[in-house]
Amino acid sequence: METLATILHADLDAFYASVEQLLNPSLRGKPIAVGGGVVLAASYEAKAFGVRGGMPGRRARELCPQLIFVDGHFKDYQRLGDAAIAMLGDYTPLVERISIDEAFADVAGCTHLFGSPADIAATIRHRVRTELGLPISVGVARTKHLAKIASQVAKPDGMVLVDPKTELKPALLHLADRVASRLRAKSLAGSTVTVRVRFADMRAVTRSTTLDAPISATVMLAEIAEELVRVALADHPQERTITLLAISVSQLRKQPEIQLDLPLELPDEKRRPGAKKGIARWTADRAIDTIRDRFGRDAVGYAATALDGPRSVPDGFRELAEKEL
Repeated sequence: METLATILHADLDAFYASVEQLLNPSLRGKPIAVGGGVVLAASYEAKAFGVRGGMPGRRARELCPQLIFVDGHFKDYQRLGDAAIAMLGDYTPLVERISIDEAFADVAGCTHLFGSPADIAATIRHRVRTELGLPISVGVARTKHLAKIASQVAKPDGMVLVDPKTELKPALLHLADRVASRLRAKSLAGSTVTVRVRFADMRAVTRSTTLDAPISATVMLAEIAEELVRVALADHPQERTITLLAISVSQLRKQPEIQLDLPLELPDEKRRPGAKKGIARWTADRAIDTIRDRFGRDAVGYAATALDGPRSVPDGFRELAEKEL
């Protein structure tokens, strides 16, 4: 079956830092940062130490004492960014540039000339690497939003294709990850899970369920949300296109620690925070939270999550994240 994933999002990796390493080969493989008082961009070698764009230079040096600061060469950034984006135009006229180092391209009308969207993405990546000497990540998906998410997952220097037949689950896992991590950061857990589904005609439906025990584990929340979305879709079989998903958790309470359950085999054991499987999931999430606190959100996560996009609208009663599809 022919895929509908024809939107590409191309994003040059650690662009400013990669250009500096291109201009000065002695910097390759070393942790560098563009800037001084504030980090404008960091190489992946620096990011491995937790250095990130926007970080004060003093903090960056504390995290990575061997960090090399370099001045920016903005004319070169513009020149090389223009050249990379121009390569997209060699395959389709439908190119939308959104920054100096990233752009969308719709290749639906040119697959008969250049191959599948994945083939086109691979060709673009090869050309940028060989002709310009720069790494670039490309996401391929049905929508611009998902393509941008996919390119973030593909970093550094890779490609990810989001199959329309399987895009629902990773999208929900991403939302659950955003919501659950904020709950855990506040030592909260919630008993009621609600999903909101909006269809192409702008009609929206909600489905919710209340659990026996409050949860804050990412995978638990994602599984429950997926079940609720499946129910919503079953109730509206004529609707095949989802344009927005939202997950919220309410009936919140403080959860400073997990109360262990009796060692019984329960039907919903993996979703009970105090059961053996529930504790394992909660422990894994806590480990992820600890690593992210030190090295940034992109440092670690669930393999299927691969999603990073707009963001939450939290209030005092629930944690909400929405994703346009």
